[in-house]
Amino acid sequence: MGRSSRATSTRSNPRSRSTLNALCSVLVCALLAPAAHSQGAADGVLKVCADPNNLPQSDEAGGGYENKIAEALARDLKRKLAYTFFPQRMGFVRQTLRAQDDTTKQFKCDVIIGVPKGYELTATTQPYMRSIYALVAPAREEFRKLTSAEDLLSLPPATLSKLRFGIFARSPATDWLLKNGLIGQAHIYAAQSGDPAEHPANIIERDLAAGNIDLAIVWGPVAGFLADRHQAGQPWLSVPFTPAADIKFDYEMSMGVRFGEKEWKDTLDQWISTHGDEIRNILTSYRVPMLEPTGTKVSAAGDGPRPPDAR
Repeated sequence: MGRSSRATSTRSNPRSRSTLNALCSVLVCALLAPAAHSQGAADGVLKVCADPNNLPQSDEAGGGYENKIAEALARDLKRKLAYTFFPQRMGFVRQTLRAQDDTTKQFKCDVIIGVPKGYELTATTQPYMRSIYALVAPAREEFRKLTSAEDLLSLPPATLSKLRFGIFARSPATDWLLKNGLIGQAHIYAAQSGDPAEHPANIIERDLAAGNIDLAIVWGPVAGFLADRHQAGQPWLSVPFTPAADIKFDYEMSMGVRFGEKEWKDTLDQWISTHGDEIRNILTSYRVPMLEPTGTKVSAAGDGPRPPDAR
């Protein structure tokens, strides 16, 4: 009788049923949400989200420094390396880190190797790199004695006034040219191209080689990569800026993971903490200009060996 009465009470109370259903939904979601990642860890695969055509960071052939960092990470975690590739433009995180496979319902990938520290779309690990914007230019007479990008301002006015600068919109380069009255000499490229075959390195490489611009101000890893890769004719220089109080040229880079995956983030933090020298060697081999956490410049162009597969 008591059991029948309680059952009748539950059936006759819509609010009780809705509360029960809501509670069950919450519990199911709580159980399923972490499962998407735990399966990725259990199957022995390091699933990396990456751009298929964005050297020197990454490409499908594994030629970027982010590819090399991912390879080292997979080796030490004893996992097979697999990628989900998508152009690193609007929607990248949504289409990679947050996306689930239609069949398995597992997340497509579990880590983005390079995002800015504090990136708003992901949780971020401790930084593994601090780099800075740089200019890339042919080793012409007026550029050979530059020890920092700011030394451009000491060039004779007649020389400085004729220079054509290649820059990307909404970058620190725009602010620097505005500050120094040089914005009228800028060739400004869109911050993001709608063409997935285009990326900053090949845009600048093409126009600098053709003589459409005299120099470019770009993210330091791109400048170092272009200077290293250019083999025909006159060499190219990569000359970094120095950290400034009024214009932010330097940025720390971290790995990006989904919010709420503390154990996975801790694993990556531990790996970064214990593999600083190996990461630095990879970055140096790509001539990435790096700074210490204090802001002291470590290397202007990286003097290490050139990665043969980054050509």
